[in-house]
Amino acid sequence: MKLHTYWRSTSSYRVRIALALKNLAVEHVPVHLLRNGGEQNAPAYRALNPQGRVPSLVLDSGVVITQSPAILEYLEEAYPAPALLPGDPVERARVRAVAALIGCDIHPLHNIGPLRYLRTELGRPEPEVGGWIAHWIGQGLSAVEAMIGDGAFCFGSEPGMADVYLVPQLYAARRFDVPLDGFPRILRVERVAAEHPAFREAHPANQPDAEAPAA
Repeated sequence: MKLHTYWRSTSSYRVRIALALKNLAVEHVPVHLLRNGGEQNAPAYRALNPQGRVPSLVLDSGVVITQSPAILEYLEEAYPAPALLPGDPVERARVRAVAALIGCDIHPLHNIGPLRYLRTELGRPEPEVGGWIAHWIGQGLSAVEAMIGDGAFCFGSEPGMADVYLVPQLYAARRFDVPLDGFPRILRVERVAAEHPAFREAHPANQPDAEAPAA
């Protein structure tokens, strides 16, 4: 399999965590979202993913799967062990609710496209853009804090789909200097995940295309 990814993309980060948790070998193909107008906009990549987003997972058969939720569901169905979703349907729904809250309600509002639109098309100054990001991430994480449990990870002692979504979102929150002190459960998950080999392997800083922070 080949994963077209960008080191700092939170949706790519999710998929990298899931692949590592499932011990699946994959070739990483970096797609730089900012260089030369964005490599995701090149015709060759648009032929692979018409939306021009990352990640894209290319299976050994040549089939391309786009959108991180679809990729994660594919991995869970095609490689069910270790499971990232619980067996009980109610518990599965609880995990999926946290994943959807992060993937559908928080992440899209600070993605590269909406932020570029705020800055360029609407001409909003950087303090306002920062306020927008902090508001939506903070509001969403407040709900997540109330929805997850008190175990090591979001829903128990082992990592699952909710953690796959939450940890990259926390990386983004820290990138944007969003205060996290009011979320003790979330910070507990972050601490535990930081010691887990799959989460360390998937971390943006450990990717082949990682870039040093700007001075």
